[in-house]
Amino acid sequence: MIFKLFTSPFSLIKKVGEHVKEEVDKEFYDIEHIQQKLIHLQMMYELEEVSEEVYKEQEEELLQRYETAKRLEMEEWQELTKR
Repeated sequence: MIFKLFTSPFSLIKKVGEHVKEEVDKEFYDIEHIQQKLIHLQMMYELEEVSEEVYKEQEEELLQRYETAKRLEMEEWQELTKR
C-alpha cells in the first residue's frame, strides 16, 4: 500500500510522458500534416514572405520528415500483412 502511494506519481508521470511522445510523433510524422506544411511553405515563398534560403532549409526538413513517415507507414503495413 505504501509502495503504491510513493510510486503512483511516477507511474502517472511516465504514462503522461508516453502519451505526449505518441502525440508528438503522430504530428511530426503525420503525412497529411507534412503535406499541408509543404503547401503552406510554398505559398509563403511565392508570396515572398520567406527567403529562398529559408524556403530550401524548411523544405529539406519537411521532405526528410515525409520520407521517414512514408518509411514508417510501409513498415507498419508490412507488419500488418505478415499476420
